[in-house]
Amino acid sequence: MSSSEPESNIIPTVSLLNDQEAIERVFTHIDNGTTDLGDTVWQEPVENYHSQERFDAEIALLRSLPIPFCPSAALPEQGSYIARKSAGTPLVVARGKDGKVRAFINACRHRGMQIASGTGRANGFVCPYHAWFYGLDGSLKFIPGEEGFPGLDIEDHSLVEVSAMEKGGLVYVMQEGTISPQMLENSRDYFTPEQELFKQSENTDPANWKLLTETLLEGYHIKSLHRKSFFPYGLDNVNLVETYGANARVTFPFRRIEKLRDVPAEKRRAAGMLTSVYHLFPNASVSVLSKHSNLTIMEPLSPSSTQMVIYLVTPEQTSENPISLEDVKKDAQFVNESGQDEDREAACLIQQTVTAQANSHLTFGYFEKAIVNFHQHLTESLDL
Repeated sequence: MSSSEPESNIIPTVSLLNDQEAIERVFTHIDNGTTDLGDTVWQEPVENYHSQERFDAEIALLRSLPIPFCPSAALPEQGSYIARKSAGTPLVVARGKDGKVRAFINACRHRGMQIASGTGRANGFVCPYHAWFYGLDGSLKFIPGEEGFPGLDIEDHSLVEVSAMEKGGLVYVMQEGTISPQMLENSRDYFTPEQELFKQSENTDPANWKLLTETLLEGYHIKSLHRKSFFPYGLDNVNLVETYGANARVTFPFRRIEKLRDVPAEKRRAAGMLTSVYHLFPNASVSVLSKHSNLTIMEPLSPSSTQMVIYLVTPEQTSENPISLEDVKKDAQFVNESGQDEDREAACLIQQTVTAQANSHLTFGYFEKAIVNFHQHLTESLDL
């Protein structure tokens, strides 16, 4: 493993390239045949992709950090809720009558039955087993046959709440401890209030969550893996890579960025010319694509299995170039049913070799700076 020390866990103030700076750097790379480079080669032991001990430590870490759970747009009104597992724990996250988002362990205080499933809108939650009723604030409101539970303190049997906070269009959840504003003070505004959720999807793959995360964080593979999907529209191994603390932004330019060559620098806009992938350490990413954005969360199920939860959101609209919902959906279908499927397949094939005798480690070089940053901070955070 590399001896290079990771950056401090204190995340510096986020100061990323603006549109004009990013476009100018892309042109410099195109003209010089270069790309952004790291300065460290990282060797990640293959056992970290299949070890149960390592997996258990990673789950414990996920529960101790503020992790994106969904976009705010997925909970658009009072009573909106989402129920799913996060870091192995069944959770239900709901927007209350006061407009506040709260998160609870999805377990009735009677016999532990899950009180919600999927997504929807409700005035409260009725346990399907014995019909105990809970308000959107988690408080126990009603017990059928209450006389059968003498001495039970209703106020002491609310749903078990875990910490939740909204910022920048995302809902963060932290299962152990309490999210403080300082933990998110340098997080970016990823979605605006005008952007709307138009689809949620889930895929389960026989691959470690880190392998799937790695596919999103470099452009070294664009020409070879995505020859017929992304490469006809993009550039091979021409990327901008910016790291800030444990997080990163990787920028993938489209070929059509050349249209901006003759546009005055101050009038250049990146929308539609670049794809930006923000890695939110450790297991989430926000991608800003041509005609839509998405939040992707890698939910570890086992050392060799991952549920990929994807929330698809409409783009930021401009009066000069409005985008129809039909075009939004076409863009999402192309990204998620072509290029992303190729990434998923690659991760699954790698998973089949990490228990073989081919490699003692996987190697990440200068072209894979964001992945190196990810593994540096994961290793430091686990402190194994």
